[in-house]
Amino acid sequence: MRVAVIPGDGVGQEVIASGLSVLGAVATLEIEELPWGSDFYERHGEMMPANALDTLGRCDAIYLGAVGWPTVPDHLTLWGLLLPIRQAFQLYVNLRPVNLLPGIRSPLTGRGSAEIDMLFIRENSEGEYSGAGGRVHLGERHELAVEVSVFTRVGIERVARYAFQQASLRRRRLISVTKSNASRYGYVLWDAIVAEVGGREFPDVTIERVHVDAMAARMVLHPDSIDVVVGSNLFADILTDLGAALQGSLGLAASANLDPTGEHPSMFEPVHGSAPDIAGQERANPLGAILTGGLMLRHLGLTDAADRVERAVAEVTSAGDFLTRDLGGTASTGEVTQAVLQALRHP
Repeated sequence: MRVAVIPGDGVGQEVIASGLSVLGAVATLEIEELPWGSDFYERHGEMMPANALDTLGRCDAIYLGAVGWPTVPDHLTLWGLLLPIRQAFQLYVNLRPVNLLPGIRSPLTGRGSAEIDMLFIRENSEGEYSGAGGRVHLGERHELAVEVSVFTRVGIERVARYAFQQASLRRRRLISVTKSNASRYGYVLWDAIVAEVGGREFPDVTIERVHVDAMAARMVLHPDSIDVVVGSNLFADILTDLGAALQGSLGLAASANLDPTGEHPSMFEPVHGSAPDIAGQERANPLGAILTGGLMLRHLGLTDAADRVERAVAEVTSAGDFLTRDLGGTASTGEVTQAVLQALRHP
């Protein structure tokens, strides 16, 4: 299977190297590494070349480190690489597990792995990040910016259906995150379509509608009451960063950008970003990237290999001997990677 690898910027390059080491230990993949990102932008004036989507479209999956660097404005990095790939390839599901690994202490005192086990399904192609809008009267006193949230029946329906499918495989409980009390068009449509899909196709799954502000509080106060969650592009983006904090560190958070139809390659990236403040210091936590590689293996049908990766990471965190600073340890990126590889060799 052919995997396009975009290490990107900052610690993305470090953790993707770790992830590739682990992937190479459990699977045979054809790797095509692509030097796109902020360095590429500073040399060529674009985050990736004009034929980038053609190159990526020939692959079975995309493994991305992170994009973003202080010398390039964030909206240029995001809209120059990440969002064009998501939208062009219709990667309409962003899958983000929120699991407390064994041996990791959550900021929520007394909570264990059984109580922090959530799966977030984020709508990934429209909503608040649709890119619709613009600015006029630049630099004038009456300058105006308009950012339009776009909600379509097809967009809500397909992500809701995927979320219900995942809920039916777990505890048959789905929370739909909304704000339809204040947003009387977009989220009223969201609520109606989620209810339609559930009632028509998944009568055995319990649906609960929760406003986004109440959801943030519930994640902290009653995480054990949450199983599968579906939310819009913005709401689920914010809530899953809170989820990463609950699971112990942003450095543990894995994610997948999926086209469930299989028509396009799906893209897999850890959540933590490029972290310029620690780049090049061997301080980055590679476990999020390694777990993201596990998600990619599972998507590619390499279930046994994915299981091995997840078990090896759990062994390392449970032992607690090799943890990076974000988890209260002193180990380097390389030391954690070697610990995972050792766990794979000698479980």
